[in-house]
Amino acid sequence: MKNWGSSAHRLVPPMQGTALWGWLGPIAVALFGGILRFVRLSEPRAVVFDETYYLKDAYSLLRFGVERVTVGDNNNPIADRRLMTGNLDIFKHCPNTTDCASFVAHPPLGKWMIGLGEWLFGVNPFGWRFAAALVGTLSILILARVARRMTRSTLLGCLGGLLLSLDGLHLVLSRTALLDIFLMFWVLAGFACLVADRDWSRRRLADWYESSPLTPTGPRLGLRPWRLAAGLCLGAACAVKWSGLFFLVAFAVMSLLWDMGARRAVGLRRPYQGVFSLDAPSWLAALGLVPALTFVASWTGWFVTAGGYGRDWDQATSSGPLFFVVDSVRSWLKYQVQVLGYHTGLHDYHPYMSDPWTWPILLRPVSFFYPTDLPGSACGADKCSQAVVGAGTPVLWYAAALALLVLVAWYVATRDWRAGAVLLAYAAGWLPWFYYAIADKRTMYLFYMIPVVPFMVLALVLVAGLVIGKESAAPARRAVGAAAVGAFTLIVLINFWWLYPVLVAETLTQAQWWARMLTRAWVERAPK
Repeated sequence: MKNWGSSAHRLVPPMQGTALWGWLGPIAVALFGGILRFVRLSEPRAVVFDETYYLKDAYSLLRFGVERVTVGDNNNPIADRRLMTGNLDIFKHCPNTTDCASFVAHPPLGKWMIGLGEWLFGVNPFGWRFAAALVGTLSILILARVARRMTRSTLLGCLGGLLLSLDGLHLVLSRTALLDIFLMFWVLAGFACLVADRDWSRRRLADWYESSPLTPTGPRLGLRPWRLAAGLCLGAACAVKWSGLFFLVAFAVMSLLWDMGARRAVGLRRPYQGVFSLDAPSWLAALGLVPALTFVASWTGWFVTAGGYGRDWDQATSSGPLFFVVDSVRSWLKYQVQVLGYHTGLHDYHPYMSDPWTWPILLRPVSFFYPTDLPGSACGADKCSQAVVGAGTPVLWYAAALALLVLVAWYVATRDWRAGAVLLAYAAGWLPWFYYAIADKRTMYLFYMIPVVPFMVLALVLVAGLVIGKESAAPARRAVGAAAVGAFTLIVLINFWWLYPVLVAETLTQAQWWARMLTRAWVERAPK
């Protein structure tokens, strides 16, 4: 057994800078990102892309506790037109509430979050986009803090938050009432909690090492609040979209591997036995039971009301409390099987669908909004355009692709846990879609990438740390590295500023609009 001296520093390296700046810097960056997301949030004053589903489901949850069928359909959007005039009479009137039950493809939590904004500010564009803008802003703060924790540098943490705030896809989804921004938020929050748990548990091991007799397996670490919080967040991700399950499984395995590494690093003779006998029970509870309970709890509205899809309320209430529970669970499980069948059978053609191997290079972004009836007077030219294009900032995305390749080499050479964690998260959010594209021919879109965008940014931050160099490097070396990172950040800022008008529906001349389109694929087959 080695005598490490200060094992706390070995297991948990000290943070650079003060705790105060560790908060003030990320908060300042998040406020900057929040301004970009909240200014003109009610523009465009229209129901944008798939908002037509989620804003109405959210309002239905507020009123009835479950999703209900609205008047009209996609070909005749009566409900959308009524909402834009302030008329909230959008639901079909049925003599039997179950006749108006709506089959929905996604769990309810994201729609409850959208509904929070509608409850606070009304069923209007600002109201139904408020929650998306809020969690988009908070995700910048979380990213800055987790990047700081992973690099031990407040400056690099703030760089991460700034880069995320300048991503075009993150901006668009933060200003649109779709579910994907909420999925991204809970995935990132769960990852941040696990990184915090890694520090917390290693610090407990270091304290034990310095104060207790050694044992072959080490101590039981007891209640791990950060890992419980991670289970709650990852369960919430699954309660927004089923694809949150990919991250839950990957992060659960990652957390257990981190435990193995910590017990091995402290010098225990039987680290793996210690993990499986002492850590595994609490690990299963935190990343198995807690997410499951969180997912089920998100369906409370369906369980306690009679109007949900597949909810046989009369039968469930016919034979006492025990039968009510059993029959309710049976009906709910049947509903989940139907939802999964719907997703695997989703093959409808859409002009903006794309395959996952094209996503990192932005070959087929999504046109969220493109009106064709703008008068020339709107921009002072013969023809005007106004658009919301769901696309990432190209410089950031292309650089992130290179950074991920660097992380692969770095991890192979050094087994650095940070590179491994970022690569695992990226793989969990991207590679499963290859199966659905190849085996299932499923309809998919570029914005499915939004949960991995924070990890693309983390890859850039880690590589930026390599470029700047360690504190022990020569000052001239660090100055050149810092200048290179600063120049890259400036280029990202310029690229984002150039795209900004077509991300937030500013009115442009057609020449100005075309100048911001990278490829013909960005604008061809625009919705009429």
